[in-house]
Amino acid sequence: MAPSTVAERERGRSRDTGASAGAGASSAADAALRLRDEPLSYAAVGATQAPDLLYFPPKGYRPVERQARIGSGTARFEVASAKLMAWGVQRGAGIDVGEVLLPAPTSADYVGIRYDEFGTPLGPKRAAHEQEYAPDGTPLASPGATAVLTIRLLGLPFKAPVRVVYQVDERGRRGFAYGTLPGHPVSGEESFVVEHRADDSVWVVVRAFSRGSTWFYRLGAPFVRAVQTRSLKRYLSALSPARGL
Repeated sequence: MAPSTVAERERGRSRDTGASAGAGASSAADAALRLRDEPLSYAAVGATQAPDLLYFPPKGYRPVERQARIGSGTARFEVASAKLMAWGVQRGAGIDVGEVLLPAPTSADYVGIRYDEFGTPLGPKRAAHEQEYAPDGTPLASPGATAVLTIRLLGLPFKAPVRVVYQVDERGRRGFAYGTLPGHPVSGEESFVVEHRADDSVWVVVRAFSRGSTWFYRLGAPFVRAVQTRSLKRYLSALSPARGL
């Protein structure tokens, strides 16, 4: 076989491989964009904020709450909450966080123009909340943002699409909650909040309610619960000082 023929075939294979990779990336991006229009897969949106969640969860759902002390002091609170808002709890638990997309812009996002006292336009007004980003460029968790979490079990990847349903930004409390989208193994909501309490201690609090999203996952409820229990332990340890945070 002539060398030129071998080289041409190799170039052809390279082009085919590049085209396949490009098509795969495009397909993943398209799927992520479609998630922005998908409804949540449960009805009780925001119920993780209810004080009596553990006693009166949404009908048919299993509630859970876990918390762990992760230090003390204002500096500790600031560092831990910043990590949490950058999806640090999920990543620290071994979950891949990908395809983070902000909500599609709407006409309601327009905030108008600023003018000086003579009527000269100075530029757009600042929105009440501006999107912030982690050092790696990932959008921080903010209401309406969607993400595709990838959970690996027995070496197999399971996609878990979610949408941030609310954000907590109060004195001494910072965090967010996300709800499940179609395609997630479970249906429900999880919240992740870092608290700086009156005794100067800093805690991470995880609350959730869930059930299997399909008959298949409901049939395997004991296994799903075991996975969730493992995930909860990893969530709590993700912000631990022992991990160098």
